[in-house]
Amino acid sequence: MRKLYFLVPGLGGKFACGGLFAELKTLTLAQQICQAEAVTYRQREPNTPFLNDVLQKDTSDRAIFVISWGFDIPKLAARLKGYPVVYHAHSAGYGFQIPPSIPIITVSRNTLGYWGQIAPHSLLYYLPNQISDEFTNQNLNRDIDVLVQVRKSSHYLLNELIPELKQHCNVFVVDSFVDNLPALFNRAKVYLYDSAEYWAIQRVSEGFGLQPMEAMACGCQVFSSVNGGLSDYLDPGFNCYKIAGYSRDFDVQRILHVVKSGHTFDIPNSLFEEYRTANIVQRFSVILNDINLFFDQKAIAQYPIPPLTPLVLMQRSLSKTWSKVQSKLQRKR
Repeated sequence: MRKLYFLVPGLGGKFACGGLFAELKTLTLAQQICQAEAVTYRQREPNTPFLNDVLQKDTSDRAIFVISWGFDIPKLAARLKGYPVVYHAHSAGYGFQIPPSIPIITVSRNTLGYWGQIAPHSLLYYLPNQISDEFTNQNLNRDIDVLVQVRKSSHYLLNELIPELKQHCNVFVVDSFVDNLPALFNRAKVYLYDSAEYWAIQRVSEGFGLQPMEAMACGCQVFSSVNGGLSDYLDPGFNCYKIAGYSRDFDVQRILHVVKSGHTFDIPNSLFEEYRTANIVQRFSVILNDINLFFDQKAIAQYPIPPLTPLVLMQRSLSKTWSKVQSKLQRKR
């Protein structure tokens, strides 16, 4: 099996974000299956290979470059042309195209559906992000009524809903990095997450939305938007509540009812098993075997499927329209 080079711009600092941490988690899981290491391409890091150096030393096809960093994908794909490359797709909607020679591994079914439409001739796979084992319900006393993180939160959430809730219950707002997020989730009764506005401004989708799932696993009652990858696992009325439901008063009423009544959803452990380490490693192993076989056969494969370019789609649309016109004319005769 080929070695995997996970390309990231850097390992921290200005590049620190959920996407980077998720990618590094995936790297750690990959190391249970084959050789894998991080390679940076913007910022040199101690004890970490840099892409320029790797390309100078390793020109064989016995390694696969895993690219994932949103807006850098077109440049990286062009730079690595001729090498085995896999796109690990988190968010969707960037607008670029991926050639069929690059298999795509998506972190959500939402993103899988997007690339199924955009790249119909590419190999596509689904590998969800991992939820770490420490995210579990410890059945502790919950001294926080409502928990919310500032990052990705909507204007409505921070400037309308939260000020109103603060008049009625204990609200804890997090605006910095949290060292022990599982402990914080185990202290909270309700967790609020509303990222639809954030991703609309970014003009791409919520790739996975790990925090609501982590909160649910810790026993929080989640009020969340259901955009992008969140729709993979959130089921309003059954395992969560849809936030920003018509009016602020309605939101406040529902949240306070949960806080005061202690109402909880009976969420089966099977919901989380799909995202735990054992299942992901098993899926990843199958996917990597399939991808390695693809790169083994790619060099000798013949008759690539012609791409569905805008011109081809227009021609086929006109052809179907003309066929319908001819059919109607024949029926009138």
